[in-house]
Amino acid sequence: MRERAAKERSGRRAARLAAVQGLYQMEVSGASTGEVAEDFRAGRLPRGDSGPFEEEPEPELFKTLLDGAVERQEAVDRAIAARLKGWKLERIDSVARAILRAGVVELEQTRTPTPIVIDEYVEIAKAFFDGPEPGFVNAALDACAKDLRPDTIEP
Repeated sequence: MRERAAKERSGRRAARLAAVQGLYQMEVSGASTGEVAEDFRAGRLPRGDSGPFEEEPEPELFKTLLDGAVERQEAVDRAIAARLKGWKLERIDSVARAILRAGVVELEQTRTPTPIVIDEYVEIAKAFFDGPEPGFVNAALDACAKDLRPDTIEP
């Protein structure tokens, strides 16, 4: 039973990373949602330093995150920008933007507990950044969660 739960968590983690990588790919190369989805189906996403991940990413979560970030980008970006305290979203690193977009979509469209969502995206940020960015992602997603899930945040 534990092994199954661990495998499910790994699949969700891989789907989150694949969505972040796909959103980044779309922004920097102009790839379409269809091209990113094809890369996912072909096993080219997510990728680590040594190639594709061994975990089987959860396709439903990947689709929810990618489609949600694309279809609702304006609203997602507004939700993020409202909590940036003087920063403009376009000035933030494109990887960090992809992480924040995927995180906000997951907060909006899934029932995954808020602390787990925030922690997962902070861990993704740690994989890409050695500086203050993981803390920034933590603070930004925590602030967004207060807007998106006000009834689930403890006082």
